[in-house]
Amino acid sequence: MARQPVLPPLAYQVSLRDCHAHLFAVHLRIAHPAENQIVSLPVWIPGSYLVREFAKHLQHLQARQAGASVAIEQQDKCSWRIRCAADQPLELEYEVYAFDSSVRTAWLDSQRGFFNGTSLCLRVHGQEDLPHRLMLPKEGAPAGWQVATALPAQKINAQGFGSYLAANYDELVDSPVEMGSFWRGSFTAGGIEHQFVVAGAPASFDGARLLADTQAICEAEINFWHGKPARSPNRPAHEHYLFMLNAVDNGYGGLEHRHSTALICKRADLPRLGQSPTRGPADGYTTLLGLISHEYFHTWNVKRLRPAEFARYDYNQENYTELLWFFEGFTSYYDDLLLRRAGLIDDAAYLSLLGKTINQVLQTPGRQVQTVAQASFDAWVKYYRQDENSSNATVSYYTKGSLVALCLDLHLRQNSASSLDAVMRALWQRTRGGPMTENDLLAVLADLSGQPMQNLLTQWVHSTTELPLQPLLTQQGVAYTEESAALADQLGLRVTETGGVRVKSVLRGSAAEQAGFAAGDEWLGVAATANQPVTGWRLNKLDELPLYLGTAATFDALVARDQRLLTLHVTRPASVNTVQLAVSDAKRVSQWLGNTPG
Repeated sequence: MARQPVLPPLAYQVSLRDCHAHLFAVHLRIAHPAENQIVSLPVWIPGSYLVREFAKHLQHLQARQAGASVAIEQQDKCSWRIRCAADQPLELEYEVYAFDSSVRTAWLDSQRGFFNGTSLCLRVHGQEDLPHRLMLPKEGAPAGWQVATALPAQKINAQGFGSYLAANYDELVDSPVEMGSFWRGSFTAGGIEHQFVVAGAPASFDGARLLADTQAICEAEINFWHGKPARSPNRPAHEHYLFMLNAVDNGYGGLEHRHSTALICKRADLPRLGQSPTRGPADGYTTLLGLISHEYFHTWNVKRLRPAEFARYDYNQENYTELLWFFEGFTSYYDDLLLRRAGLIDDAAYLSLLGKTINQVLQTPGRQVQTVAQASFDAWVKYYRQDENSSNATVSYYTKGSLVALCLDLHLRQNSASSLDAVMRALWQRTRGGPMTENDLLAVLADLSGQPMQNLLTQWVHSTTELPLQPLLTQQGVAYTEESAALADQLGLRVTETGGVRVKSVLRGSAAEQAGFAAGDEWLGVAATANQPVTGWRLNKLDELPLYLGTAATFDALVARDQRLLTLHVTRPASVNTVQLAVSDAKRVSQWLGNTPG
């Protein structure tokens, strides 16, 4: 008699209950439950630091044991106690509503399915470290659908439907699943097979170009961390990788995973057949390549080398760390820099992207209120919950963190025989690609630079002291100049201009704040107040101000607020500038951007 296969102690089956109702059906078999077994659904997904309450989409939870229904008691917003006996197989069934097209949750319609395990897979308390099987049956799937996931396959068909096996719960929920009629391609980088799937691509999509450019990125990043594999026994920790890209009309984002990443981009930003390969900083395809570079860099920096606080995730509540400036900020520094080193952009394009980041930080008054370490800790309540005052009260650990990385890199290059590249590799070796603390970073900095760096890190990370961007860049051969900022930045406004000018936010200390503008105001018109007859003009876009006002230093703004008309007296600021970067010493710049010996 043939031996029956032994099922893992935890087995999930995810089926398409109803594509039009956006419902997944989940069946969970627990071979050896505890008495009164506790199960829960995560409230957040690692890499996106906000409590998202995934349990709000779970419905019709039922339990059976030995053929009989078992009582379920909800313990809190995301946990349930199953009134079951011990060691008899327990069967749970439930549905999950999936209609969030972001990379963080789950989606299902007649065209595409996608899910993260944090949205669908209940955690069985006490059994998180046991193997977990995921079964994806083909029954019910539309014709032509395929499956893509980084989970190790057990038994699957040519389309990818079948069973997969995760070593533990962490691996299960860190391996999103893409389903649908998608484009698929592959390449090898660093001796590692990389798969790429794209959903929503139009007929003009140039898949070969996307694969070639992504391969160049992956080669550059593998070489960055490990050296060229042919010369180095220090091989990458991942043996395979999967990029999952959803192309939509309007969207952008990515979320890193241990062996994969989920990405969203504008459909118009995909490379097109017959399109010139020229790439500039404002090109949408360059933005997509930067996103790919960012998420792939996370394969090392946050998924393996990670905050000590993330050594073991607590899925039921916030997980706090002050180190997101390092893990997200330093990754943001290297994403575009490694595009340059991969030959996908040139020095001028890179400096333009860097200048954009510098201006974003310098035009954020919150940098003088909150340190970048505090911004990391407060991500759960501030960064992911932006409002009209966010620019005045907080700073991005992505953008300012990337500038901290820039300053450290240039400081090391100019004052020692080292660089931030060497620091990152030394940290990887010191922690064995595992949890780290700020003290680990300080120890490596001191070791490689030959001097203590505590004071610099205190100034740049734990205070609101301005970063020494201009002197460091100038010494590295970069021309650092300033020119008049755009009108919105001169006035200190963030606006939308669809069907008129609507104020989104007012920057602290700005001319707009002094005049009395408030978020939500509809800016209807303007009138000059000096040196010419008072004439009112309807305003549709901010760029119309010079047409109507000329060089007038003061003017009146007519705004509507809560259906009331107000006249605000505006005095233009004397000077609000924006930073421009350019190459002044090609050799010095090349030593940095090309990472050639100094």
